[in-house]
Amino acid sequence: MLSKNQIKFINRLGQKKFRFKDGCFVVEGIKTINELLQSHFELYQLYTTESFNIDAKTENLISDSDLKRISFLKTPNTALAVFKIPKPKPIGFENLILALDDVRDPGNLGTIIRLCDWFGVKDLVCSKQTVDCYNPKVLQATMGSISRVNINYVDLDLFLEQAQLPVFGAFMNGENVYKTVLPKKGILVMGNEANGISKTIAERVTARVAIPRFGDLQATESLNVATATAVLLSEFKRNV
Repeated sequence: MLSKNQIKFINRLGQKKFRFKDGCFVVEGIKTINELLQSHFELYQLYTTESFNIDAKTENLISDSDLKRISFLKTPNTALAVFKIPKPKPIGFENLILALDDVRDPGNLGTIIRLCDWFGVKDLVCSKQTVDCYNPKVLQATMGSISRVNINYVDLDLFLEQAQLPVFGAFMNGENVYKTVLPKKGILVMGNEANGISKTIAERVTARVAIPRFGDLQATESLNVATATAVLLSEFKRNV
């Protein structure tokens, strides 16, 4: 039986301010929880309707009805875990870095984190206005990839100014990425879903790249930011 304090503690972790105040975040689903259990993330508490056979101090067997009271999903998935938020590692400048300028949609960020994992991009740098990577919806979309990508929230303008690397930005009017020679290391900036890369960040970009449209009508205004990220990362990694 869950106590009122336990329910209150977990429910408030749905808000960014409480996640960082308490230093914890929530993950749901056996697959994602198992991924994080095998990573550097530290488990705080596990609530499950089936035993995981881990340290009894952190495992709490609860009923389906109790799980519904603490779950952020419409259909709870057997288990919910609370992990401690780790300190981010220093950013590595030896390889390609992906930077996000004000990406707001949790599903997009979660997918982008999975893409970083897939394409071997170890460092993801986010503007402070980008959605929190410990948002429950982001974590659901990462499917555990968050454990293999180093994510830092920074003053993006200052970061790009000091990085001393070529900065590539995704723009509708950029050079055809399929005809552009891309380096093994550098920074690729992706912009906000509605407005693209901001004017301030655009001034830090040293090369503008675009994904050409091949449709006969060319009526589609733009690609989803996660889709565009997949195409561009594929091009950056194609000749590595």
